[in-house]
Amino acid sequence: MNKLFLHAPVTLIRRLFLLLLLTAPLWAAALAPGMAGGGDNAVGSNGNNGNGATAPGEITLGEKMPDEVKAKVAPVVVLTVADAIGPATADYLKRGLNQAAAMGAQLVVLQMDTPGGLDTAMREIIKDILASPVPVATFVHPSGARAASAGTYILYASHVAAMAPGTNLGAATPVAIGGPGGAPGTPADDDKDSDDQEQKEDKEPPTADALARKQIEDATAYIRGLAQLRERNVEWAEKAVREAVSLSASEAAEINVVDLVAEDIRDLLRQIDGRELAVPQATVVLTSAEAELIFIEPDWRNRFLAVITNPSVAYILMLLGVYGILLEFYNPGFMIPGVIGAISLLLALYAFQLLPISYAGMGLILLGVAFMTAEMMMPSFGIMGMGGLVAFIIGSVMLMDTTAPGFTLPWPLIIGVTVATVLFLVVVVGMALKARKRPVVAGNEEMVGAEGEALADFDDQNRGWIRVHSENWLAQAKGPVNKGRKVKVTGVRGLELDVQ
Repeated sequence: MNKLFLHAPVTLIRRLFLLLLLTAPLWAAALAPGMAGGGDNAVGSNGNNGNGATAPGEITLGEKMPDEVKAKVAPVVVLTVADAIGPATADYLKRGLNQAAAMGAQLVVLQMDTPGGLDTAMREIIKDILASPVPVATFVHPSGARAASAGTYILYASHVAAMAPGTNLGAATPVAIGGPGGAPGTPADDDKDSDDQEQKEDKEPPTADALARKQIEDATAYIRGLAQLRERNVEWAEKAVREAVSLSASEAAEINVVDLVAEDIRDLLRQIDGRELAVPQATVVLTSAEAELIFIEPDWRNRFLAVITNPSVAYILMLLGVYGILLEFYNPGFMIPGVIGAISLLLALYAFQLLPISYAGMGLILLGVAFMTAEMMMPSFGIMGMGGLVAFIIGSVMLMDTTAPGFTLPWPLIIGVTVATVLFLVVVVGMALKARKRPVVAGNEEMVGAEGEALADFDDQNRGWIRVHSENWLAQAKGPVNKGRKVKVTGVRGLELDVQ
């Protein structure tokens, strides 16, 4: 056969992929607002930080310090985290701290409003803060902001911990990877004898509750060490992990959880002016009261990383890659689905290696797509189709191996993508398969079986002209043929037809 597809399905596939390609920036921006760390709380175009402090310079990562600042007192660099803490946040803060050190800043103010985030990203950020030659003042701001979960650990690790009025921190209990187990910090069973319980623990493998307790103990030791390092309230830090307690700004200042409460960044800098802060191999004396502020915003690389490491975007990229490669196999040489699919799949795999994913969930998604595709090719009375649908949904739910805020797949997205997948397989793949089964409408193969009419009596060698599909063809018959007689094509030999 010369063609595998009819024109209609090819046109439909082309339009679908062009539509996906053109609208990709829109859904990417909608699904991942503020993930890079700057968010909507960063400095506006007029250079005002919204706190009454005017910024003489607003730069992106890697950009040089403004010339008007160089001759003055060492500046204060402001970094902003306004969303869940993930790989992009860790990259933004690492590069921001390095840039602050390179420009000779005396202090980095980390303006934070976060519901928490990934443990790996949090620990990477804390390592960077502890190793930074520039002291870090973490400021929970503006009013109404919070430093929950991972944000509490970062606040404890900072050289200066400050909060704005109307903010809160705490609820630092680690979320069990793979889903919650038993209630953290609760006894396994009060009714059982402790000796019997110890014997069972020796014989039985760790349960979900035991694994959760291990996480609690590890997190408790971690935040205890940070509290001791910064000479802050150790007892409350442990309660924040074990009991998920929270505090308001004023309460936190009263019991030495944070150092101070400030109205805005300028107020914070006035209150800490003259303080001595210990950094690796040095002590920094702050002269921050009149220091210039330099706001460092995420650059294009960090924003791109924030978009693709958004679980929703990574999920869609993975499916777009699978669909594109699947269509390329059904229509070899079309190129567009294969190119888009390969790029999307590689981006998804890069994002997944930075995110806590379940490979069992990914396998179920791919198995579901395979089952639903197989149902289109060899109908099994809906058994494979329904099995594939169930596997796809379960795999989507299991894909993100964490319940950390901002890093789970929302149910509306899972349902919407599932419906879109079913429609895609039924409509597009179904049309493609039907097109492959239809008779070829062009080429020599199409002529076999066609009926024609003799235009004149055939000669003594049973050769003559016939009309087939509104075209005149030279034909060879096995017997005499008279003018006007109906004949049927049985074969094609170059430009001559065999008829009977």
